[in-house]
Amino acid sequence: MKITQPSRTPGQRKTDLLERLRREMDIWVATADTDGLPCLVPLWFVWHEESVWLCTRLTNPTGRNLRDGRRARLALGDTRDVVLVDGDVETFTTAEAPRTAVEAFHAKTGWDPREDHASYAFFRVRPYAVQAWCEAHELPRRHLMRDGAWVV
Repeated sequence: MKITQPSRTPGQRKTDLLERLRREMDIWVATADTDGLPCLVPLWFVWHEESVWLCTRLTNPTGRNLRDGRRARLALGDTRDVVLVDGDVETFTTAEAPRTAVEAFHAKTGWDPREDHASYAFFRVRPYAVQAWCEAHELPRRHLMRDGAWVV
């Protein structure tokens, strides 16, 4: 495939990333268990107060891995418009989760897990590294966040 679009500036990539985090409904969530067995699933999410908020059951592999491993890699897009977010994870029961985060999740997805099964929990993923690129020509300046701070 021939690349026909010019490279975006890192600032434009950050703007595009933040818009996608507000707009998109699903995000890929990669975790691993204590033996290193990987798990990759799509989940609904909301970008709220500089964190990605997820909700799933603590009784499934993803929920256990998020709680126990306390780290995740999240991904948006396809192979031509990639976003990778590495983050630290905090776990909240539905009763413990901040009301504003739960309300933001409900407003975006239409689902309020507090009204569902008690095994659901919320997970706040605080980014410490973010990469974003379209096509190979944007790879050299793909790092938008390092060590929890935006570099653009």
